Amino acid sequence: MTAHYIGTKEILGYESMKDGRYGYTVRYEDGYESWSPKATFEATYRVIEGPNQALTFGDAVHLLKRGKKVARAGWNGKGMFLFLVPGSTFKVNRAPLMGIYPEGTEVSYCPHIDMKTADGKVVPWLASQTDVLAEDWTSVD
Repeated sequence: MTAHYIGTKEILGYESMKDGRYGYTVRYEDGYESWSPKATFEATYRVIEGPNQALTFGDAVHLLKRGKKVARAGWNGKGMFLFLVPGSTFKVNRAPLMGIYPEGTEVSYCPHIDMKTADGKVVPWLASQTDVLAEDWTSVD
């Protein structure tokens, strides 16, 4: 069956020429290499490292799921970034959960996104509509 597809993958790319045309050599995770014309490559891929990043929210979520930290270029505070907190289970042993569950109850803690704030604190984070539509996301080292 014929269908349209969309995908997200990380590749290594570098400028190269083929048959007198400008483009990019593309190296995939499994080592396979191919060549892509310049316009096709630049319409498909975005830089995820260095000073020229301009990622979408979807790119940012993809990177979070891969264990990376992300931030918006437009955020005011220095050192602010988001990170993914993986899910886990633990036994209730302190407030406020002891006011909800009996001590020792095993609770499932769902994965979620937290933010390191400019003053070094950590808070749960929720995206605004502006964050979701922004294209100034960056990967943080």
